[in-house]
Amino acid sequence: MSLSLPRVLVIQHAESVPLALFGHWLAEAGMCVDIFRGYAEPIPPLSSLDTSYSGLLVLGGAMDVDSDEEHPWLPTARERIVQAAEAGIPTLGICLGHQLAAVALGGTVERSPFGLAVGVRQVTWEPEVLFDPLMRLLAGDDRAMHWHRDVVGELPEGAVKLASSIDGQVQAARFAPTVWGVQFHPEVDAAVVKGWAETSVEELEEIGRTVDDVTASATFAENELIKTWQPLAFGFARLVRERAAAVAPGASRDGSIPTPRPWSA
Repeated sequence: MSLSLPRVLVIQHAESVPLALFGHWLAEAGMCVDIFRGYAEPIPPLSSLDTSYSGLLVLGGAMDVDSDEEHPWLPTARERIVQAAEAGIPTLGICLGHQLAAVALGGTVERSPFGLAVGVRQVTWEPEVLFDPLMRLLAGDDRAMHWHRDVVGELPEGAVKLASSIDGQVQAARFAPTVWGVQFHPEVDAAVVKGWAETSVEELEEIGRTVDDVTASATFAENELIKTWQPLAFGFARLVRERAAAVAPGASRDGSIPTPRPWSA
């Protein structure tokens, strides 16, 4: 008897912010990835007669977290995050996805007082990461690609900050038992960053950066960043596999695989 691959629902907010490297890594880890572009098509439910998802991945985008009128799929994205939290479905938000998860589960997002953050920057892990089911194997002296103006302000009740920037802003968090977010971009390669830079010339000039130097720094650090963040994709895939196995027919009867603990507001 053949078993279907665990399915991950991916919500994409902009053509310029793709799944990129994470798509390759999740496929390598045995995931079936369904990408839905909220700006062009309806976002499906996490479970239906046709499809049941064992993971949710919410990507980044340049829009504000509450710009629902201009981007009418954002409420659905927040709703899917809440539903995933309640069902115990492993969820990862990246940049805007991280901010959407924070707001959906009761936290806040605000403009960074330090302005636009661009480039390869240090991520400082908190001691709590050593006990985290997803990120405990990542902790170290790590750097990540940043491109954002907004940051999480107040964490939702019960959330755990897992990483900070050098100025203390939240860079990674566990918002609920099976919902995580990262403010940086572990999924992008230098080609994606180059595209962002080429469409952000004036913004970069305001912070003393150029297309060439941003692209060069991303290219120089690409191998380092791949080595650092590929394990995050593999760790997320592991949790998705465990979720898929836990809800498979017969899994709860034999007791061999524990069902993830659900979350509620």
